[in-house]
Amino acid sequence: MNAYDLARGLHILAVIAWMAGMLFLPRLYAYDAEQADKPEPLRSEMQALLRLWQLRLLRIIINPAMILAFVFGGWLLWLRSGEGADWGFVAQPWMIAKLAGVFALSAWHGFLAGARKKIAAGTSTRSGRFWRMTNEIPFVIAIVMVLSVTLEWTFG
Repeated sequence: MNAYDLARGLHILAVIAWMAGMLFLPRLYAYDAEQADKPEPLRSEMQALLRLWQLRLLRIIINPAMILAFVFGGWLLWLRSGEGADWGFVAQPWMIAKLAGVFALSAWHGFLAGARKKIAAGTSTRSGRFWRMTNEIPFVIAIVMVLSVTLEWTFG
C-alpha cells in the first residue's frame, strides 16, 4: 500500500459520510416543516425530536466528515503534485470542475447549517416541498465531481 492509495481511500470514506449526511438532512427538514399541520402536543414533541436529530447529524457526522474530506483531499493534492513539486494539474479542466464542485458542496453545506438555525429558532419559511425538491443537489454535484476525477477529461 502506498500513501496515495491510503489518502484516496480515506478521502472517499470521508466524502461518503459527508454526502450521506447532506442527503439526509434536508429530509429531516422536510419532516420538520410538515409538522406545522399537526395538533399539539404531538407537533412539539416531534419537532423537538427532529431538531435534536438535525443538530446531531450536522455536528457529529456532517461537519467532521467535511473536515476530514478536506484534509484527505488536500493530502491527495499534495501527493499528486509530487509532494509539492508540480501543481500544474490543478489548472486542468477536470480539476477545475472538481474544485468547483468542492466549492458548491461547501456552499450547500453552509446553506443547510444556516437553515438548521432558522428551523431551531422557528423562523424558517421553507416548506417540506422545498426540502424534497432540493434534496438531491449534493448528488448532482457529486456526479460531476466523480466523473471529472475518474475520467480526467481535458479540452482539445
